[in-house]
Amino acid sequence: MTIPLETHLKIGALIFPGMDQCDFTGPFEALARTPNSTFFTIWKDKDPVRDLAGMLLLADTTLDEAPQLDVLLVPGGYGQQALMHDEVVLSFIRQQAANAKYVFSVCTGALLCGGAGLLKGKRATTHWTAMETLPFFGAIPSDERVVIDGKFVSAGGVTSGIDGSLVLVSLLRGETVAQELQLYMAYDPEPPFQAGSPKSAPASILRTVTERAANITAQRLETARAYHASQTLARA
Repeated sequence: MTIPLETHLKIGALIFPGMDQCDFTGPFEALARTPNSTFFTIWKDKDPVRDLAGMLLLADTTLDEAPQLDVLLVPGGYGQQALMHDEVVLSFIRQQAANAKYVFSVCTGALLCGGAGLLKGKRATTHWTAMETLPFFGAIPSDERVVIDGKFVSAGGVTSGIDGSLVLVSLLRGETVAQELQLYMAYDPEPPFQAGSPKSAPASILRTVTERAANITAQRLETARAYHASQTLARA
């Protein structure tokens, strides 16, 4: 069931150095226009944050200032890896998730949610290069573009965050509002090439992109295995 329009919603997104801005700015287009809502951009401080391609972003709210959110957006990007042992950030995600109506991860933001302990027994998706890390966090991997499991909504790589945000708006305010926002955004994708997923991309393209991501993929796997080992040891 959707949430009554008279109920004001607090929606917030975590930003961080080395993030992929599109994981944030894509969903922002829809989420920030959700009727009767306030959107918070959140980080440890209010200094400029540089994304992995150099774009500068500013938080308007610190982790300590953030109210209890109804929706928490957790983006991904290469900078996610540096936060996998940052207990300040992981605790923030964990604490917000406890009382949020929805937690929405985009791309490898799912791994941050995993590091916070939110994926155990949950169906989830992430960027295709990181999919094999999900089971180490107790998740059930899915290659769907958007996955909903209870209050946890996950979207695959980068642009799928737009899809996920519209799905989330439909959960919050209904399909009519989501469709109105989709039309406003002119979101009617016609990709120029059929290379947007490992299933459709030519073999040579898939090989090249996989090789480019090999280093960060290996780092993510190492971190995921370490998390799994620590959880196994804690249960022993």
